[in-house]
Amino acid sequence: MLDIYLDNATTSFPKPEGVYRAMDRFARECGASPGRGGYVRSLAAGEEVSACRRAVASVLGVRDPSRIAFASSSTEALNWALKGLLTKPGDHAVVTALEHNAVLRPLRSMERARGISWSVVQSAPDGTIDPAAVAKAIRPETRVVCAVHASNVLGTVLPVGEIAREAHARGVPVLVDGSQTAGALPFSVADLDVDLFAFTGHKSLLGPPGTGGMYVRPGLVLQTSKEGGTGTASESLDPPETMPERHEVGTPNAWGLAGLRAGVEFLLAKGVAVVRQHEAALTALLRGGLAAIGGVAVYGPRDAERSVGIVSISIGTLAPSEVGRLLADRFGIAVRTGLHCSPLAHDVAGSAGLGGTVRFGIGAFTTESDIEAAVSAVQEIAAAAYRRRAVRR
Repeated sequence: MLDIYLDNATTSFPKPEGVYRAMDRFARECGASPGRGGYVRSLAAGEEVSACRRAVASVLGVRDPSRIAFASSSTEALNWALKGLLTKPGDHAVVTALEHNAVLRPLRSMERARGISWSVVQSAPDGTIDPAAVAKAIRPETRVVCAVHASNVLGTVLPVGEIAREAHARGVPVLVDGSQTAGALPFSVADLDVDLFAFTGHKSLLGPPGTGGMYVRPGLVLQTSKEGGTGTASESLDPPETMPERHEVGTPNAWGLAGLRAGVEFLLAKGVAVVRQHEAALTALLRGGLAAIGGVAVYGPRDAERSVGIVSISIGTLAPSEVGRLLADRFGIAVRTGLHCSPLAHDVAGSAGLGGTVRFGIGAFTTESDIEAAVSAVQEIAAAAYRRRAVRR
């Protein structure tokens, strides 16, 4: 049976060989905690973390690496940002209908616990968001506008630079969830002119799970949501004011950051633009092949240039979970099914009533033959479903 991995929007696989080697080397040859000692192993661990920070800053177009604080995931980073800005009863946030539960659930929790409020800006069925609609939703008490850079359901890339201009004209900072775009699209955080940018390491940055972080623009100080040891200014019981120490509390995941560094350095050597070209071409091939199959609905923008490497579909009235099981068991193809932790996006797409979609996630190591096999498998599943419906009639 084939073994085709098309769930890169969840976690990229395989990783570059350098990622495996870097983690193994760190575990065997270093193994110490960074910033917690003046001996050789601790200093080497600190340099590994610093090198990863510089690499991530380079791929994101961040001029000052110290503005990047590492976290366990983009989920943790988004929680930092939202809870650091929405601090008082009556504070208000504006979000899009394409947001992940990493944004929606913290907001609901703070709504109940802190008395904050939030507004949702709707999108077109293909995920298109009008920046003017975002601007219209801003109120005097709005403390943050949060927008996903690319939908993890539809793949749609949002105009976050334009959204930032509208928000800044009204004095409101912008938080971007870059989980699906960091490493997948060539861009500069500086050019987007956003205030906060959350990223994860285990998707298109090609690192391991348990890595991620957040860019915080100079001059913006967030209230902390987690406090502890930083290895610096230990005489003070207050959190440091400086980045990245303000948010990097406790012993960091240096083993994981060694792997993340290797993944990002692979991307920098290959060129994010080159990877983007590869994924966009395969996205167009997959969309076109699936759209030509009778009974298959393809969601998201028709133009692959407006999307990251995500294609979501449904086959008639078949449950997404059933389609995913058939793809795995009969064809050896791994995909993600369901609501993808983004329920409002399925309301937008019209797929909520089906229980979500079947999502194909294209990655840096996906091949054309993988795409051809996926199209052929869906065609066979759709044909079998059509035959069953005909027999029932």
